[in-house]
Amino acid sequence: MSVGSWSFNPYLPAFPATVLPNIAYWNVSNGTWEYQVHISWPLNWTSTSAQSTVDTLYVIDGNAQAHTATEGFRKRRPVDFNQPDTIVVSIGYPTTQPDSPYSDGRYHDYQMPVCANCTAPELPGVPSNGDNFLAFIDQDLRPWVHSLFPNVQFDRDGLFGHSFGGLFVIYTLLSQPELFDVYLSASPFLVWNNEYIFTQLDALKTAPQGNSTKPALQISYGALEQSAKKRRTETQAEFETRRDFLATMKMTDLCERLYNEIKDSPKLRDVELNIYPNSYHATVASAAICDGIDYFLDW
Repeated sequence: MSVGSWSFNPYLPAFPATVLPNIAYWNVSNGTWEYQVHISWPLNWTSTSAQSTVDTLYVIDGNAQAHTATEGFRKRRPVDFNQPDTIVVSIGYPTTQPDSPYSDGRYHDYQMPVCANCTAPELPGVPSNGDNFLAFIDQDLRPWVHSLFPNVQFDRDGLFGHSFGGLFVIYTLLSQPELFDVYLSASPFLVWNNEYIFTQLDALKTAPQGNSTKPALQISYGALEQSAKKRRTETQAEFETRRDFLATMKMTDLCERLYNEIKDSPKLRDVELNIYPNSYHATVASAAICDGIDYFLDW
């Protein structure tokens, strides 16, 4: 199947029900960019032709986060009886870095563009594809997802990203806030390019025009990201290396600053700051997905 210049090809017709129930993967390409898209739908659906109204969560860094998001919804449902049907659309890549669930493609796709007269950022040292990636999600991927479930009425959409992906979530909120109803930004890499994102916040400080529904934003971070503790098994030198690396992200300072600058934005329905007192950068992602699900569904 194709949408515009993008082709969508399934990896397998279906997984066994006892292995990966109601989950499918597609290779998606336009000849230049290539993605691995993971989609999951409710366990009680016998086919993708089910009739329902659903909320949809789009997750980036799909190789790392797809199953966490899927299981977050599924494990919640048996004890949260009013949970609506949900679909998870996770966008990953066909190749990843050695010994890592992350791909170099994220450095292009999650990198926000800078102004025409601005100095190009030193890191990550590759051109931005952020606007094209966002257009792909909205104009190509989303219509294709809707076509997969012909009898579904799609209600609210959310977007989740962590670290550099968390920065992309904030950029999307600033540039096209109408694309999603809820934005979930976990440990966003706000220090990027000399904290450039803070020069763009005026977009959230003016009153909205029209009667469009205001989106909501949850920002999450771990308190130990900027204030690391020595582990029992670490040497002092190992601890200092890890501590100093984490400190460069200034996670506490910048997440608190972002929250305080936009918490009263007239363009946002709600802004929440979620702090994990015992979490580091990597561990925040899984916790923030699960807590973000609560925030997403608590409309």
